[in-house]
Amino acid sequence: MTAVEGIDGRTVDRRAVISVLRRLRSPQGQTDPLPLWAELRAMGDVVPAPWGGYLVTGFEACSQVLRGRTWLVPDLAWQDRLPDPGRWQAPATREMSHALSRLNAPAHTCRRRSLGNLFDRQTLAAMQPDIEGHVAALLDVMAERLRTHGEADLVTCAAEQLPVRTVGHWLGIPAEHHARILDFTHRQVHAQELLPTAKQLAVSAEATAEMRVFFTDLIRQRRACLGNDVLSGWIRHWDAQLPDDRAEADRVLYYLVMFITIASLETTATLLSVAVRLLLEEPGRWEWLRERPEHIDDAIDEALRYDPPIHINSRVAGEDTVLAGVPVARDTMVHVLYGAANHDPRRNPDPSVFDILRGGQHLTFGGGAHYCLGAALARLEARTFLRLLLNRFPALKLADGPVYAPRMVFRRVTSLKVTT
Repeated sequence: MTAVEGIDGRTVDRRAVISVLRRLRSPQGQTDPLPLWAELRAMGDVVPAPWGGYLVTGFEACSQVLRGRTWLVPDLAWQDRLPDPGRWQAPATREMSHALSRLNAPAHTCRRRSLGNLFDRQTLAAMQPDIEGHVAALLDVMAERLRTHGEADLVTCAAEQLPVRTVGHWLGIPAEHHARILDFTHRQVHAQELLPTAKQLAVSAEATAEMRVFFTDLIRQRRACLGNDVLSGWIRHWDAQLPDDRAEADRVLYYLVMFITIASLETTATLLSVAVRLLLEEPGRWEWLRERPEHIDDAIDEALRYDPPIHINSRVAGEDTVLAGVPVARDTMVHVLYGAANHDPRRNPDPSVFDILRGGQHLTFGGGAHYCLGAALARLEARTFLRLLLNRFPALKLADGPVYAPRMVFRRVTSLKVTT
């Protein structure tokens, strides 16, 4: 079967959908996905996926899914209801199904409340000096690289290092462990692709085992020497909530600490790299923003809209419903395409134009109960990074890149060469 019925009885060629998705993983598609998002939107706001379920491309439809209370994340209960749940049994997939992003109410509500307003104004203000110090030190490394080699890789020198230093310092994780955390994070994320291969799942399984050992040891060591840090506070909270079940408290703590740590790394690093790339691609744009630093936040939001760090997020219909005119049965999975939605011309006119002063809207941080927990921190890191980078390197230019990892779900810039 090569065609499936779409909106209003329209026939969507299954091969055409597969072709677009395949091209999204290619180097060209990773560098410039905009034409491919347009191809998918042209097929409809809700497009039948070749493997079942739907791809959601329109802004309003995506917003409805992300914010609607009857749309659920694909949790363990949903996985176990499937006729053939085999593809969900891989160790890495199962592990992430216990994380905050894969919990529905009431478990999600309980875990999220335990964190409070994780990055409120007071917390961010306290973190600001440390983040500035991290950025300054990383830009020193980049400056030395530029001096000795004439060019530097923004990703390896700075963009990839800032998020792990930030969250590592905040949680009290010694700097000597940061490289290890980045390594198993890069490998574990393969399991979160739409259709991971057996090889990818094997790589993710190994990384998951390493991840579990690391964070379990971290919690054990911190419990033995509690302080006034964030992690010690979480340990006290869950020990009080589960006084007769230390093993369960440790299990909850592991999934919280693991998720908050790894979720803050690749996405923020990609945002930093993409924002710099977009600012340097157009002659004069870098200088314009340097002279108008009050628009740095506008530039960050436009980068988030234009090229989001996450391409796809998945939800499940909690009940029979209709989405953009398409009947969707209970338990059907839909895939929200952030890039396609952010470039919907009905919401953002001339979406292919990168316009710092656009004042447009995007869905990159999600919505509803699962709105990105670290959105405010990511903005603070990006704001600090760009402000100091603009001041330190007024004549920065692109030398080569970007180079992306071949993924469809989580974007990762692996290299972005710059020069002066």
